[in-house]
Amino acid sequence: MAGRLSSVRARTTLGATAVVAGALIAAGLAVVLLLRANLSGQTDLEAEVAARNVASQLASGTRFADLDLPDGKEHPVQVVDEDGRVVAASEDLEAISGTGSPDVRPASPSAEPGDDDDDDDNNDDDLGPGEVSDDDPGFSTGSATVDGSSADYRFAVVEATTPRDETVTVHAGSDLSGTRDAVGTATRAMLAGLPLLLAVVAGVTWLVTRRALRPVEAVRAELAEITAAGDLFRRVPVPDSGDEIADLAATTNETLARLEESAARQRGFVADASHELRSPIASLRTQLEVAAAHPELLDMDGLVEDVVRLQHLAADLLLLARIDAGERPPPETVALGRLVRDELAHRAASGRVPPRSSVEADPQVTGVPRQLSRVVGNLLDNAGRHADEVVRLSLHEEAGQAVIQVADDGPGVPPADRDRIFERFVRLDDARSRDEGGSGLGLAIARDLVVAHGGGITVGEAPEGGALFEVRLPVSGGVGGR
Repeated sequence: MAGRLSSVRARTTLGATAVVAGALIAAGLAVVLLLRANLSGQTDLEAEVAARNVASQLASGTRFADLDLPDGKEHPVQVVDEDGRVVAASEDLEAISGTGSPDVRPASPSAEPGDDDDDDDNNDDDLGPGEVSDDDPGFSTGSATVDGSSADYRFAVVEATTPRDETVTVHAGSDLSGTRDAVGTATRAMLAGLPLLLAVVAGVTWLVTRRALRPVEAVRAELAEITAAGDLFRRVPVPDSGDEIADLAATTNETLARLEESAARQRGFVADASHELRSPIASLRTQLEVAAAHPELLDMDGLVEDVVRLQHLAADLLLLARIDAGERPPPETVALGRLVRDELAHRAASGRVPPRSSVEADPQVTGVPRQLSRVVGNLLDNAGRHADEVVRLSLHEEAGQAVIQVADDGPGVPPADRDRIFERFVRLDDARSRDEGGSGLGLAIARDLVVAHGGGITVGEAPEGGALFEVRLPVSGGVGGR
């Protein structure tokens, strides 16, 4: 269960549902607040209209007893004078709060404007006789009981003056129950619909995610079978969607192809290595068996030669294994001209055909001196084995690259074999008869080392008619540098 809850599908569903829930709650709150504000504004407007209607009647001189008051249940009205005495109220008004007057109904039903001689002395209002205040009305919230029914109201307060210049205050209410019922109904509807909507969102997200991840599950299942069977020839299915999952499947197939190629190359390498090792080992065994039976026939020079050949082959195999494993010693700046001169001096007296050199520059490259020396040495050894009379080495700098060329006047390399000769344990038939102990690894090692240094190696036809090997390495700080 925990695994299913931690799956991408479950986490996507939970995340989408949480986001939608947050958005719906925020939108619902905004709608409720806007609805409440609009309905409250409408309620205030109704209360103000009722209050100004009564105030207009008073300003026109209508007697308190003759006021046309609205229905008390919808708009309870209370009119008070400057002394706070109630001079008029809605019919059947039994109790009221929120107007600031402790009385409910007029103390003297017959009281009319102008009955109190002291009213003129208390008139400090700026309104003229027979006017209604143009100022925004005041509002208060209270309750009223009309004909035995109690409710909450929103009261508007409007001042007016009678024709006798007496100031009165009109309190008119508007029922809040409609506003509260509407807001409550909207809130309940949203709360009732929210779980259903979230369930729909979760269900749709779950189904869509499952369908979207179905190709991923197919890729995973196929990879699991490939891993269990060890069959790198198989490939994972690539969906036709053209999306990121299709790209993932295509990349996975490319990786499997690389792994298949690497595995095949490794198997071939092991087979070739076993074949190459078998010959010197068998030769050593034969000579040792002969020496054991006939000590006088012991060929010490032959034994040493086979041991040296076996030692070189083991060293080459170890180097290739390290290259394949990605081992890269710390690089340093190498003066290639000096390195080439040292290699030429080392081989001047030992080679069958002494190389001629032309070192025109001393470019600086980034690499491992020992490995770069191995590249130059392998190319010189190869040229020396196949040359008739001439081996030529040149070094120059061209377009931000150090260029090493090794040429000979031997039989050359046919165009069809110019890529194949850099493969491991590959020796051309013509070369086999002339190769003195060569294992077919020299050019493969040179190619791998050059590539590891960010360069490239090619073979063509030399002016002397033989093979021309060209190595290009990026100069430190130059174009294509590592």
